Amino acid sequence: MFDNLSNKLFFRLYQTANTLQKVGAQALDSEQVTTQQWSVLGALSRQSVQNGMSVSELCEYLKLSRQNMTGVLNRLEDRGVIARSIDPNDQRSRLICMTEKGAELWASIAPLINGFYEEALIGFSEEDRISFAHYLNKLLNAMHKMDRTNT
Repeated sequence: MFDNLSNKLFFRLYQTANTLQKVGAQALDSEQVTTQQWSVLGALSRQSVQNGMSVSELCEYLKLSRQNMTGVLNRLEDRGVIARSIDPNDQRSRLICMTEKGAELWASIAPLINGFYEEALIGFSEEDRISFAHYLNKLLNAMHKMDRTNT
């Protein structure tokens, strides 16, 4: 019926993803930040995107649907932590940028996120973490090739 080991791996991955959503949200509950908002702020905080990212770029980078992304961006914009502006290279497109208030929020949640990472990865050596990242990237790349929506 199923390759038992593969079934266990994917079931454990599914459980881990669901637990990440739940426990990650608990880690930032005091700041009223969801894991999806955390991921958007993290993406926008990178030095390489100081001028912003398009919604499409954010969706691709974070592997979120446009529908989910729209809701997350609306809530972040309502809080004043992101702003949308017209892309100077494409008047039809909008760039999403982190505001000063967003940078302050990111700075305040960074220690909570780091604490979450350390607690979640307790017992993982540096070598374990490197190997784990390698295998997650390998799986993500294989699944990306399977995605029929990619062109």
